[in-house]
Amino acid sequence: MHQSKIFLRALLSIMILFSISTTTFAQTNGEKDMTRTEICKRNYRILFKGEALTDIGTDPEMMQILQKYIFGEVFTIGDLPIKTREMLTVVSLSTQQTLPQLKAHAQAALNAGVTPLELREAVYQCAPFIGFPKTLNALNTINEVFIENNIKLPLENQNKVTEENRHEKGLAIQQPLYGTEIKDALSGLPEDMGKEAARLLTEVYFGDICTRGVLDMKTRELLTISILVTAGNWDTLSSHIKGSLKAGNTPAEITAAIIQCMPYVGFPNGLKALRILKAELK
Repeated sequence: MHQSKIFLRALLSIMILFSISTTTFAQTNGEKDMTRTEICKRNYRILFKGEALTDIGTDPEMMQILQKYIFGEVFTIGDLPIKTREMLTVVSLSTQQTLPQLKAHAQAALNAGVTPLELREAVYQCAPFIGFPKTLNALNTINEVFIENNIKLPLENQNKVTEENRHEKGLAIQQPLYGTEIKDALSGLPEDMGKEAARLLTEVYFGDICTRGVLDMKTRELLTISILVTAGNWDTLSSHIKGSLKAGNTPAEITAAIIQCMPYVGFPNGLKALRILKAELK
């Protein structure tokens, strides 16, 4: 009797696993059978809680092109979660300072399951690359969205370093990914100020920002790819492609992240970034 119960439990577990895998397979194949219009409408409902392609507004033709391209095509390329796609979009819009669109996508990110802390960290990640004034503009915009969603501000403190250990903690993140690349590149500047600039990078970017938790370095590096593609900072992009790979992102994930940026930055920046990635992968 006891052995019979064990057998039945095992059989039930196998049936459940088979059911889950069959459902996943059906969903994957189902998307392949959907038109880009159908995929667009589904993704738009998830992100914006509304209907796409409505022919409402002063420029419905542009919205048709835009929405089908972004939500019906780009969202199907590569295997990135919808949460990641929205965070990539948020940092691209923060970099561009297109604040009305940032506000819409901050809400979309929350709708897609990005937590307030994750969204804030994504914007914090921009500061070392676009500067603090633009980052503050972006934070003000997402804070408006938080207030509209009755999310209490300020959010929980995520600082993980002290004045005494921020250099050490930053260096522990920086060295495995980038070694002494910046320190070496700046060596020989007058009065050894290159050494001081390298120290600031270690302590502010890697120490103050990257130690904060909430987002792991794999995610932070992927977001950095989006920031650099948007800014057209090609030398730094090349370096961060290497760092992103070391942080655990696959070539396919980086490729998909760059393509995710293309509707927001245009084809020239997107295609140039893909060529740089291709060269780094040789």
